[in-house]
Amino acid sequence: MWSQNRFSRKRSRALNPTSAKTATKKTEAPRPVFALAIATSLGAGYLPKAPGTWGSAVAVGLVAGTAALTRAEGGPIILISEFSLLLALAAVGFWASERVVDSSPSDLDPPYVVIDELSGQTISLVMGLALSAWTAPPLHESASAKISAALATGLLNWKYLAAGFILFRVFDIWKPFPARRAESLPGGLGIMADDWIAGAYAALGLWIIRYLGL
Repeated sequence: MWSQNRFSRKRSRALNPTSAKTATKKTEAPRPVFALAIATSLGAGYLPKAPGTWGSAVAVGLVAGTAALTRAEGGPIILISEFSLLLALAAVGFWASERVVDSSPSDLDPPYVVIDELSGQTISLVMGLALSAWTAPPLHESASAKISAALATGLLNWKYLAAGFILFRVFDIWKPFPARRAESLPGGLGIMADDWIAGAYAALGLWIIRYLGL
């Protein structure tokens, strides 16, 4: 009886081969192409060897490029541009990583998703140099002017860009408290949050470097 039923199922699939394919397609979630493009930082996540490092490198170029494009404007334009970039990457990165995880629930943190490194690295550079402005002379200048100046000079200085890059990679790999715990958060938040925390640690390290005049 069992062999007869098995033969019947095979015969049914042979007579209607599209039914099995249709059932398989229904269980597979469609690939979110646009979200993947963002999550991989336009393909940087597919590069060989340490994709997270490639994502961080893209961020360095992005924040330095933004500073170069806006330095002639001066004043609050630089400040608004850099912090807008920071917030946009965090928001879009969360959305994209959430979509990718939803489409592939068996892989909660795919290695090719590097928007989290891009967002965290941006936090380390922008926040690190902005924080350094609060203790920089002259004290009578407005906070907006000082932060703008710090971003304009710091994000175009290879020494501080390299320091911020190295610090972020160290903290991203080390994952000090509570970064390791943040990885267990659900969905896209679990992908992004640990890198945001690593970025905050790196920003503090960059502020110390600037404060000591190194």
